[in-house]
Amino acid sequence: MADSSFDIVSKLDHQEVDNAVNQAVKEVHQRYDFRNTGATLNLGADEIVMTANAEERVLAVLDVLQSKLIRRGISLKSLEVGEPKQSGKEVRLVAALKEGISTEDAKKIAKLIREEGPKGVKPLIQGDELRVSSKKRDDLQAVIALLKGKDLDVALQFINYR
Repeated sequence: MADSSFDIVSKLDHQEVDNAVNQAVKEVHQRYDFRNTGATLNLGADEIVMTANAEERVLAVLDVLQSKLIRRGISLKSLEVGEPKQSGKEVRLVAALKEGISTEDAKKIAKLIREEGPKGVKPLIQGDELRVSSKKRDDLQAVIALLKGKDLDVALQFINYR
């Protein structure tokens, strides 16, 4: 019998991110407490730039964005928020979008699977994803449950389960 396997990845649904940013922009433009603060959100290729006239306002814009991302099913672990920076009369906050599993994180996850996972499960690092294989499908289910139970620094998705 052939081995069963699945892939562990960290990917973003860019359409959902775009929808969340558009909803946040709409809410920022409609809310009374954001009037005359110059609050804006701009989605770039791999970052979201927020601006406002005060640090408290830009952090409030970030809070609105985070609530929209959560509602759209996007993990906040895939958002790397920087520090607010004063530039002229406005405060800018850049939030980078993280995709892929870094080599260090992949090694941590593989080590965790080898140490705490069922015997006979083999993790294999392939670029920015991990392939986990085993003879028993129940062991693969146990690995998925193990990883969902751990608080890791990356948002994980489990795909190609076969």
